[in-house]
Amino acid sequence: MRMTDEQLELIKGQFKSLKARSDFYAKKFADIDLSDVQSQEDFEKLPFSEKDDLRAAYPLGLQAVPDEEIVRIHSSSGTTGTPVIIPYTQQDVIDWATQFARCYEVAGITPLDRIQITPGYGLWTAGIGFQLGAERLGAMAIPMGPGNTEKQLKMMQDLKSTVLCATSSYALLLAEEIAQRNLRDQLHLRKGVIGSERWGEKMRNRISNELGIEIYDIYGLTEVYGPGIGISCDEHHGMHVWDDYVYIEIVDPVTGKNLPDGEVGELVLTTLRKQGAPLIRYRTHDLTRILPGDCTCMCGHRHPRIDTLTGRTDDMFKVKGCNIFPAQVEEVIAITDGASSEYQVMIENISGKDILTVLFETPLEGEAKTRAEEQLALLFKAKCGCSPDAKGVPMGELPRSEKKTKRIFDSRY
Repeated sequence: MRMTDEQLELIKGQFKSLKARSDFYAKKFADIDLSDVQSQEDFEKLPFSEKDDLRAAYPLGLQAVPDEEIVRIHSSSGTTGTPVIIPYTQQDVIDWATQFARCYEVAGITPLDRIQITPGYGLWTAGIGFQLGAERLGAMAIPMGPGNTEKQLKMMQDLKSTVLCATSSYALLLAEEIAQRNLRDQLHLRKGVIGSERWGEKMRNRISNELGIEIYDIYGLTEVYGPGIGISCDEHHGMHVWDDYVYIEIVDPVTGKNLPDGEVGELVLTTLRKQGAPLIRYRTHDLTRILPGDCTCMCGHRHPRIDTLTGRTDDMFKVKGCNIFPAQVEEVIAITDGASSEYQVMIENISGKDILTVLFETPLEGEAKTRAEEQLALLFKAKCGCSPDAKGVPMGELPRSEKKTKRIFDSRY
C-alpha cells in the first residue's frame, strides 16, 4: 500500500522533534538522521520496534512529553514478562475516543443504543476504550466489566441493552446461558462488537445465531491506543483501519521486507498523531494481509482494510515435525461434521514420543461421534501434516472464560 502525502507529512512532522522529546528514540535512532526520511522508501529503511524494546523501557521510558501532559497510563497484562506501560496525553484520549466512536458508527450503532460493556476495566485498555467510544458517540454506556453472569443477564433485560461488547469467549458463555434459560425473546440485543482474541467461523455463527445479533470484529492493541483502531463493516470482509491515525504495513515475518497488498504477513503499525508514546514501525506479530483493490469498500468507507487475523507469528506450535497455527486447527473444526466451535489441543511427551490430542465438543454420540472423530483426524492430517488422537466430548464440557480462552496446552516444556 502506498503511503499518502498526508501520512508522510504527519510522520515527518513527528520526526522533527522526536529524538529531542524521547530518550527511547534518541537511542534507537542514534545513528539515523530522521530529517533524511523524505519518502515511503526512506521510511521502510528504518528499524522496527519490538515488544521487547518497549519492555526494556519500563516503566515510563516511552514517554515523549513532559509529565504534566500525561493524564493516564495503560498497560499490557505482563503475563509473559515485564509489562509495557503506555502513557496518554489528553489529546491521545480524545483521538482514541474519536476512533472508537467511528467504529460504533460503522457498525450501525447510534446515540439511541444502550451498550453493555463486559471487557475488563483498569490498566487494560479494553473496558474503558469501549466506554470512551460510547460516550463520544452519545450512546448509553452500561459499564459492567467481566463476570457475574447472573447480574449481566439481569441488567441486559432490565436496561434493554441493544449492543453487547465482549471477548468472543465471554460472548459465547453469555449466549449459552441465554439459550439454556430461554431468555432470547426477553432481550433487545441487535449488535455485537467483539474483540481481543482470534476466533473461528463456527464460534462466530454460534454467537450470532443464539443471540440473534449481527457481529462486528474490532481491532486494536494496548501499545497503539487500544481497541478501536479498526473494525469490520456491514460487508463483513476484513476490518477498516483508521489510516488517518495509524499507518499500516505488511512485512515478511522472517526477512522483514514489505509485502505487496494481498499477501499474508506480519502487521506493522506506526502511530501518526500519538503524543504520549508514539510508535514507529511496531511489529504486532499479528498475521493478516491488506485487502487489495480500490480503497472504497461497498459500505462506502475509503479506509483500507486488513483481512481477519489468521493468527500470530508467536502462537505457532511444533509437534511431530509440523509447524501448526491455531487458525489451522479452527479450519479443521469448521469443516468437521458434528464438531462445535470449542476445542482444546493437548501436547504431551510420553516416553520420548510426542502425543497430540484434539478434544472437541459435539452433540453426537455413539457411532456418529466416532465418525466425527475419524473425520477430524483425517482433515487434521491433510491440513496440518500430522495425525492427532481426536476425541469428541459432550457440549459444555470444555471450560469457558470471561476473558480469553486458552486452547493450546503444551506440557513438553
